[in-house]
Amino acid sequence: MEYQKAAELNGLCNGKILTVDSKKVAVQHKNEISRKEAEDESRLPALEAAYTTILRGLGENTDRQGLLKTPLRAAKAMQFLTKGYHETIYDVLNDAIFDEDHEELVIVKDIDMFSLCEHHLVPFFGKVHIGYLPSKKVVGLSKLARIVEIYSRRLQVQERLTKQIAMAISEALQPVSVAVVIEAAHMCMVMRGVQKMNSRTVTSAMLGVFREDPKAREEFLALTKGAQ
Repeated sequence: MEYQKAAELNGLCNGKILTVDSKKVAVQHKNEISRKEAEDESRLPALEAAYTTILRGLGENTDRQGLLKTPLRAAKAMQFLTKGYHETIYDVLNDAIFDEDHEELVIVKDIDMFSLCEHHLVPFFGKVHIGYLPSKKVVGLSKLARIVEIYSRRLQVQERLTKQIAMAISEALQPVSVAVVIEAAHMCMVMRGVQKMNSRTVTSAMLGVFREDPKAREEFLALTKGAQ
C-alpha cells in the first residue's frame, strides 16, 4: 500500500521510530524520477506519430508551417496532463505527516483542479474542497492539493476522482473521517453534445463520521458552501 511506503519513509512502523537513511532515500527518489523521465522520452515518438495520423485523418496538411511541430507539442502536452499515472502518495507525502493533538475539523477548500474526461479526452475543471477529522495525525496542507494533482492528472471521470482523493487521504492519515466535494465544468457538455455553457457537476465522497453523522456532514458542507 502507498501508505505503508510513506510510513516507512517517515520512519514509522507499528508505532516505533525507525532509523532512515535520508540520503539513500533521496538518491532512490532521484533515480525513480530519472527512470520515469526516460520512460516518457521513449514513448514520445509513438505519441507524436499518433497525433500526426489524427491530424491527417482530419484532412490537415501536417507539412504546413503551423503544424510542423504540433504532433510533438501535443504528445508532450498529453504526457504532462496525464503525469499522475507516474506519481503516488508516497512521492508527495514524504515526511509531511505529523503527530499532533488536534481532533477538530480541518478544511482546505477551493483547490483548483484540471483533468481530462476519459470518454472524450476533453478537459473538465473546477474546485475541490477537502475536510478531515484528524486522529492524532495531520498532514502538511499543501500536500492535500498535491494529492488532488496526482489523481486529476489522469484520464478520469469526476465520480471516481472524488472517491480516489478521499480514499488516498484516508489511507495515508487514518483519520476519523474524510469528506471531499468537487464542483466542475465539463467541456464535453459545453463544447459539444448538449452545449450547456453554465452547467456544473457536483460530486461528493464521505467516509467515516461524515457519512454516518448528519451533523458532522452538515458542518463540513456549511463551511464549504461559500466557496467560489
